[in-house]
Amino acid sequence: MKQQHEPGIAVVVGPDEGDSFWQPVPANGFVRTLLNRANTGASVDFSAGTQTVAPGCHVREHFHDDREEVIFITEGTGTALIDGVEHPLAPGACLFLGKSRKHSFLNAGPEPLSFFWILMPGGLDDFFRQIGRARQPGEPAPQPFARPADIDRIEANTVFGWTAKS
Repeated sequence: MKQQHEPGIAVVVGPDEGDSFWQPVPANGFVRTLLNRANTGASVDFSAGTQTVAPGCHVREHFHDDREEVIFITEGTGTALIDGVEHPLAPGACLFLGKSRKHSFLNAGPEPLSFFWILMPGGLDDFFRQIGRARQPGEPAPQPFARPADIDRIEANTVFGWTAKS
């Protein structure tokens, strides 16, 4: 006899919903934190959202020593540097980054580079909240701003095993 299961929760986050944060240099741009275990009741710990990296900017090299990450490029072009090897990025490209894989993203193009991310287990949303500034949909980008003075503490207490200091 097949066991019956209750359906899980369904969550839909609209285009102007969810928390969003402007990001400091060197990425600039912004993130949207969309889904996580807390707002979905998921049986596995994860966080998911989007990041938009401004033209000429980059996400610093880093790794997550106890997390895995999926990245799906939605717009723009750029380069992923994974363990020292360059990989071109364009809409439709998808990356899986296992534990402790060093990676960074460079937007050398004239348009924003945007991607959807999932981190397992979660926590990336906590990091973005701590280093960013609240963003409202449609508002103009602020002038570039510095990372918090206590960035090393924030990184150590969230999801990072190591980050480049540039």
